[in-house]
Amino acid sequence: MEKFGKSQSVKRVEDLRFLTGHGRYVDDIAPEGALCAYFLRASVAHGEITELDVTEATDMPGVHLVVTADDLVAVGVQLGMAGVTVTNRDGSRGAAPMRPILAQGRVRHVGEAVAMIVAETPEQAKDAAEVVMLEIDDLPVHVDLAIGGDAIHPEAPDNLAFDWAMGDANAAQSAIASAAHVVTAEIFDNRIIVNAMEPRGCYAEVTDGRLHVAFNGQGVWGTKSDLARHFDLPEDQIRVTNPDVGGGFGMKAMRYAEPFCVAHAARVLDRPVRWMSERTEAMLSDNAGRDLTTTATLAFDANYRITAYHVDTIANMGAYNSQFAQAIQTDLFAKVLMGTYDVQTAYMRTCGIFTNTTPVDAYRGAGRPEAIFVLERIMDEAARQLEVDPWMLREKNFIAPAQFPYTTVSGVTYDVGDFMQVLNSAAREADRAGFAARKAASEAAGRLRGQGLCYYIESILGDPAETTTVEFAGDGAVIYVGTQSNGQGHETVYAQFLSDQTGIPAERISVIQGDSDRIAVGGGTGGSRSVTVQNTATLATVEKMVTAFSAFLADAEGVDPQDVSFDDERFRIANSNLSPTMLEAAEMARDAGRDNLLTHSARIKLDNRSFPNGAHVAEVEIDPETGVVTVDRYTVVDDFGNLINPMLVEGQIHGGVAQGIGQALTERVVFDEDGQLLTATFMDYGMPRADDIPMIGFSTECTPSLYNPMGMKGCGEAGTVGALAAVSNAVVDALWEIGVRQVDMPFTPHRIWQAIQAAKDDSAAA
Repeated sequence: MEKFGKSQSVKRVEDLRFLTGHGRYVDDIAPEGALCAYFLRASVAHGEITELDVTEATDMPGVHLVVTADDLVAVGVQLGMAGVTVTNRDGSRGAAPMRPILAQGRVRHVGEAVAMIVAETPEQAKDAAEVVMLEIDDLPVHVDLAIGGDAIHPEAPDNLAFDWAMGDANAAQSAIASAAHVVTAEIFDNRIIVNAMEPRGCYAEVTDGRLHVAFNGQGVWGTKSDLARHFDLPEDQIRVTNPDVGGGFGMKAMRYAEPFCVAHAARVLDRPVRWMSERTEAMLSDNAGRDLTTTATLAFDANYRITAYHVDTIANMGAYNSQFAQAIQTDLFAKVLMGTYDVQTAYMRTCGIFTNTTPVDAYRGAGRPEAIFVLERIMDEAARQLEVDPWMLREKNFIAPAQFPYTTVSGVTYDVGDFMQVLNSAAREADRAGFAARKAASEAAGRLRGQGLCYYIESILGDPAETTTVEFAGDGAVIYVGTQSNGQGHETVYAQFLSDQTGIPAERISVIQGDSDRIAVGGGTGGSRSVTVQNTATLATVEKMVTAFSAFLADAEGVDPQDVSFDDERFRIANSNLSPTMLEAAEMARDAGRDNLLTHSARIKLDNRSFPNGAHVAEVEIDPETGVVTVDRYTVVDDFGNLINPMLVEGQIHGGVAQGIGQALTERVVFDEDGQLLTATFMDYGMPRADDIPMIGFSTECTPSLYNPMGMKGCGEAGTVGALAAVSNAVVDALWEIGVRQVDMPFTPHRIWQAIQAAKDDSAAA
C-alpha cells in the first residue's frame, strides 16, 4: 500500500479518464432518444414584445413543444428567478425587479431567452425558431455605466439597482482633509466573459414520477430548492445531479433559465429533454464578470502611513439582478477592502446600475479580486506620485504579526499572518535585485520593461457548513461530499486526505459528489471553500469512525474502550496481538452483523473563514513600436497554511494567474450603443493563449490558519486575485518613464500604442 503523507504531491487520478476521452459530461450522458431544446433569444437589447406567435413553429416537422412565458404562467410555474438584494444606505432594500425564466412582455438584453422549442433534433428546433413570429418595438437602450437614463425597470428609477455604503464617511473625509499626502485615481475593471471550456448544458427526465435534472453546475442543492419553488413540488419528488463539469469559475454557481424550461418540457412531454449551449449563445447568456469603475483615494501622514481610504464604485449589474450580483460588489468586496494594511478609517460606497447588457455575477474571486485590484493599483499610484519605493510603502503599512488576531475596518477578524516573511521571499524568488540589469538589457534592445507588485489577501467565503459521509462497501470505502468538482481534482484530494487520516489505500476510496439523492445536503463549490470546509467535515467523520470502531473492538476483546487506540493506520489494543486496519475493523463489524458501523457521517460549521495571502510579482516587456505587451516573468509566493497536495495547489495558481493575465492583456467585452455584443465569438473576444502566459514561479510560506483544525487556507481563487494588479502595475511601471500616466485594462497592443503616441505628442508639445 502506498501511504500518502500530508503535503505530498500526488497525481490526479481523474486525469486518466479526462485525457483519454472518458469524462462523463452532461452532453455525454443524456438519455438515449432525448428530445432537443433550442432557445429563441432576443436580437435587440430593449423593447416591448408586440407579437409572439408560435403557431407555425408548433407545426414544423419534428417539433413536440414550444414554450413561452405565458405558457409557463398558465400552468402555475413561478416565473421570477431568485436574486439577493442588499440594504441601501437609507435602510431600504436594493431594487428587486423580476428576472423571468422567459421574457414576459419586454426584453432587456440581447440574448435573453424568449421561447423554447423542443424537437427531435437540434436542426429541427432551430428551423422552427426561424418561423416564430416575434415582433419587438425598440425602447431606449442604456449601456453606459452611469446613473440615469430611461428606466429599464420601473422598480429602479435612474437605473439604480442599489446604493450601498460601509464605514464612516465623515471620519474618512476629515482624515483626507488633514493628510500630509493625498492620492486619487480612477480605476476601471473591465467586463469579461467567463468562457468555461464546457459551455452550460442540462437534461431533464421524469422517472417513476420523480423529476430528475442533470446540469453542469457547482452544486445541486440550490437548484433542487428552486425547482421545488418554481414548480410547487415537494423536494422529495426532485433529484438533481452534477456529472463531470468542464470549468465553472463562479459563472456556473447560480441558477439560469434553461434548466427550468427543460424540466418543464420533460414534465409536459413525459420524455427526456436535453439542451447544450453553443459558444456564441454562451457569450450572450452566461453571466459576465467584473465591470466596474472606482474612484479611490488614499490619505497618508508625513511618514507615508495610510490614515484613510475612500472608495466610490459604480458596478454594472446588467439587465437583471443575477443571483449573487448585488452582494458581490458590496459585502464581498468589503471583506478585503483594506487588504493587508493597518488602517481603521475607511469608507466605501457602491452604486449598482442596471444596463441593457448580459447580467453580471461571480467570476473567480467574486468581489475580492475587484477590491484588491483597486487597493493595489492605488497603492502603486501613490508610490509613483509620492516618489517612494512601492515595496517600502506596502511594508510600512502592513499589519504586523504581533497585531493578530486583527479586526479590520470591515469587521473581519484575520487570525494570523506574516506578510513581511512572504514579501521578502517574493523579492528573492523574483530576483528583485536583478531587475535593474534586466531593465537595462530591455532598453538596449529598444523595449520597455516594468515590474509590478501586488500583495493580496482573500477572505474565503461560501457556505461555512458541510457534511462528509463515509460508507464501507465491498472491499473499500465510499466518501460522500457536499462540494462539486469543476476540474480542481476533488476526487484525488478527498481520497488522499481520507487515506492519510485512516490508512485506507487511496485507490480503494471512491468519491461521490453531485447527487441530491445520495447526499442530502451540501454547500457546493464556490469561494475557495472546498478543501477547508469539506476536509474539516471529513476529519470530524473520521473521529466518529475511530470512536465507534474502538468501542466495537473493545467489546470484542473484553477491554475498556480507553485501551484501544488508532495511529492513522491500525487500531492498537492493549495486551492484544489484534491490530486491525480500518477496513479490517469494518469487515469484522460486517461479520458480526453490526451494519450500523458501516456508515459514519458528521456535519460541521466553521465559525470563521481562512485568509490566504501572498505576493505576486510580474515583469513585462513592451515593444513601443507595436504596443505588444509580453509578460516575461511571473513569481508567486503564497501563504496557504498547511497543504494537502502541493502539486494541485500549484495547478490552481497557474490557472488563476492565466485568467488574470487574460483579463489584463486580451479580454474585453464590447457592446455598441444599441446593446449589441460585438465580441460574441473567439474571432472577436481575446482569450489568452499559451504564448501569452509565461512560466510561473510558485512557492509557499506557511502560517497555519487558526480557524480550522488542519490549519488550511483555500487556494482556488488566489491566483486571479493577485494577478490583475501585478500585471497592471508592471505595465504602468514600464510606461511611466516615457510619460504615460493613465492606461486601463486590457492592455491590448492598439491601446498601449495609442498611449505611447499620446505621451510622445504631449512631450513634443511641451
